[in-house]
Amino acid sequence: MRPKATTPEDLARLFVERANARDAEGLALLYEPDAVLAFPPGSTTTGREAIQAVCEQLVAQGGEFTIENALPTLHHGDLALTATRPADGTGGRTQIARRQPDGTWLRVIDRPEIPPS
Repeated sequence: MRPKATTPEDLARLFVERANARDAEGLALLYEPDAVLAFPPGSTTTGREAIQAVCEQLVAQGGEFTIENALPTLHHGDLALTATRPADGTGGRTQIARRQPDGTWLRVIDRPEIPPS
């Protein structure tokens, strides 16, 4: 049983934990079934199954993920905009999460890399 995000901010921490555990299925479960992921760079991946396939490739590459400094979360009802300052210099990471009927949070839109200006 994997822990669920009880706040939008939990999603980033859970992503790092699951990525470091090489848990591609667990990573995909952080997204709504019809979520959109702007990854690989220049591409759009839609749907949890396709996101899991991308995550399988991501974790197969190895490397360690770290929790990055979060910017303040912006809330509007059951939606939340989260962002972090990436340690790898890609410019920024932004996500939109939605509160689920059980009170947990899942990502709806994820742009993990924004080129620096």
